[in-house]
Amino acid sequence: MNLSKKLVLALAGTGLVAPMAASAQEIAAVNGRAAVNEYMQQQDVDTFKAWASRNQVTSVNQFSDVKPTDWAYQALSNLVEKYGCVAGYPDGKFKGAQAMTRFEAAALLNACLDRVTEKTDELQKLLDEFDKELTILTARVDGLESKVGKLQAQQFSTTTKLRGEASMILGGIPGYTTENSLGTTTGRYGNTTFNYDLRLNFDTSYTGQDLLRTRLRSGNFLSAPFGSSSTPFKLDKAESSQGTTGNGSSNIWVDRLYYTFPVGSAKNTKITIGALVRNTEMAWLPTAYKSDVLDVFTTIGTTGVYNKATGQGFGIQWQQKVEKGKPFFVANANYVSLSGNQSDLGVFNSKGGSNVLAQLGYKANNWGAAFGYRYGTQGTAMRDGNGQAATAMGLDQYSNSIAFNAYWQPTKTGIVPSLSAGYAYNFVSDCGSGGGCNTGVASSTSNGTGALSSKSWFVGLQWDNAFIKSNAAGVAFGQPSYAAGPAQNAPWLVEWFYRFQVSDNISVTPTLFYGSGIANGSSNAQNGKTFSGLGGVIQTTFKF
Repeated sequence: MNLSKKLVLALAGTGLVAPMAASAQEIAAVNGRAAVNEYMQQQDVDTFKAWASRNQVTSVNQFSDVKPTDWAYQALSNLVEKYGCVAGYPDGKFKGAQAMTRFEAAALLNACLDRVTEKTDELQKLLDEFDKELTILTARVDGLESKVGKLQAQQFSTTTKLRGEASMILGGIPGYTTENSLGTTTGRYGNTTFNYDLRLNFDTSYTGQDLLRTRLRSGNFLSAPFGSSSTPFKLDKAESSQGTTGNGSSNIWVDRLYYTFPVGSAKNTKITIGALVRNTEMAWLPTAYKSDVLDVFTTIGTTGVYNKATGQGFGIQWQQKVEKGKPFFVANANYVSLSGNQSDLGVFNSKGGSNVLAQLGYKANNWGAAFGYRYGTQGTAMRDGNGQAATAMGLDQYSNSIAFNAYWQPTKTGIVPSLSAGYAYNFVSDCGSGGGCNTGVASSTSNGTGALSSKSWFVGLQWDNAFIKSNAAGVAFGQPSYAAGPAQNAPWLVEWFYRFQVSDNISVTPTLFYGSGIANGSSNAQNGKTFSGLGGVIQTTFKF
């Protein structure tokens, strides 16, 4: 038996030999080869040798709970002082009254074998008694060594992990249509559809504290009614490739490509640089409501600030360094250009859809709050808005959006739900060639088709472990971004969901939602052309 195998067997008897490792009782309770595999993945022989050299017990008197009057005192004294194969626990105790499994006894015996120079009759009896257990442990280690060698030969990468998510979504909004300002129907989108969304994250870490994320994505959503970010019925999962919004082409595209790394000795500050990065992924979303269905609630009802701008950019994220479990402040700032990959515009061109997002928040054990601000230039939008509140900034337009969001969670799950809320106001200004700026009106230099100043709010209630452990239920309601002017109808949106957690990797989320005063065209809310009705989806998500 080689040294590595003997050390592995010795580590298994951690109740007596190596308390720095996992308990052999826990391993035996799990039972089987899987337990040994998991155990070996968490331990390192070199770590054990270093620990043993620092903590070797040389006298039985070092155990605070062992007395000369104990019946096994002399036997323990021989094991410690004569053979040196017992270490005890880090608190200086031997814990002789604690129950011991046969596997622990076998591992202890094996740990002492190399230190015994004379094989007595008693030792031979022990060897015979535990021969079966020693044989089983040795066979498991042999199998483990074989599997580890195979994994090393076939592994994809030593630094990269693949994390996937596939969603299939069945749903529709009966009677949903779009009309022009004259009242003519331009599209009927009320039939039931069956769509998919696929995300493959390749997460690479070189130091254990950094992250290079490369995401491939595919989906077949069309723009109406679920795929367009200019309507409150937009689904969180219904994204499309850059430049092909809602075309349902099922292409595969690169959806993210960015690198995050810590700076400073405290390592509580991180910098992100990306050729394709999203502003909300460089900020903190203070919410306990997580249905992941309607996008307007996924972006916590304040889509003017947290508008999911995705493009070329960078950001800095800071978190106050405190003791674990203590409340802390967070601060974030980032910049994203929607057209930074176009040489005729460039990353820092104000006409290329520039987004600047800044945030200051506070996170306690069961509540949190944050104030957010976003500045947007020509080409940016509020996302999930109603009518012209969702229209992108027109020529010479820019926006200043502010939001306040907060949440509270009960310390124990029960009939009391978590509470999340948010409010945002979006100031839109039009600065034409004449040099003057008007606030709250459509761009005069873009034929009146620019965005308008708007506001939004939401409240979300969520019950975790609803009826069944790991399941969740919730309801959210509010008003998506809508123009503050009197000509705009005020929309309302309500969402009810229940998420069945079938397993750790599979969930099914049936959801109903009702919208009223929803504009069915970018300018139709001004002309009274709105839609009210009930819709729903069944969203099944697989994670791997």
